[in-house]
Amino acid sequence: MPTHLVTGAGSGIGAVVARRLLERGDEVVVLARDAGRAREMTAALPGASALVGDLAQPGRLSWAFSKQPLPERIDSLIHVAGVVDLGSVADLPPSLWEQQLAVNLVGPAELTRLLLPVLRVSRGRVIFVNSGAGLHAHAGWAAYAASKHGLRALADALRAEESEHGVLVTSIYPGRTATPMQEKVHQQEGREYDAERFITPESVATTVLTALDLPSDAALTDLTVRPAR
Repeated sequence: MPTHLVTGAGSGIGAVVARRLLERGDEVVVLARDAGRAREMTAALPGASALVGDLAQPGRLSWAFSKQPLPERIDSLIHVAGVVDLGSVADLPPSLWEQQLAVNLVGPAELTRLLLPVLRVSRGRVIFVNSGAGLHAHAGWAAYAASKHGLRALADALRAEESEHGVLVTSIYPGRTATPMQEKVHQQEGREYDAERFITPESVATTVLTALDLPSDAALTDLTVRPAR
C-alpha cells in the first residue's frame, strides 16, 4: 500500500487529493503547521496521520521532524500548500515577499531535501502543484509569480539531479481553480467571485492522481490545466 505525504491538505486541491487517496486505500500523511491544525486535519480526513512542520519557517523543519517519528516509507511527496498576497512591486513590503517565498518555494525545497533519503529508497515521485503564475507573471503578481517561477526551477533541477536515484518529478500548472485561495485573490482584486467560472479542485486532483499512477517507466514532467470555458 503506497504512502503519500501531502502538503496543503487542509482545504482546496490538497484536501481533495488526500481524500481521494484515502478512499482508494492508500496511506496518507498530511503536513500541518502545528499540533492543533494536525488534529483538525486528521479529524476531517479519517485514516490520515499528520506530521507537524511549518513551511513558513523552513529553517525549523529539520528541528521539528527530529521531535517526532517520520514515516518509514514515502512513495510520493505532493506539494500543494501555498499562500498568495497581491501587490505591485512599488507597494509590496518585504514581509509579504518573504512569506510567499518561504511557503511557496523555500519550504518545499527544504521539505523535499529532508525526505529525499526515503524517496530514493522507494524510487518515489515528487509532484509540485504549481500555478499558471509559474509560467507567466502579470501586474500585481510579482511576489507570488516569483515564488512559483522558482518552484518550477526547483522541480526542473530536482528532476535532473534525482534521475539517477529513480525519483520522478512532475510540475502541474493549474489555471484559476475554485478554492478558498481563489476567493481571497478575488477579494484582493476587488472582483466578484464566481466559482462556476473556474476549474474544480476535483479536476486538478485527477491530474495529480494521473501523474502518480503512471507506470514506473514513464513520468509526466510538466502538465498545464486550464478552465474549459
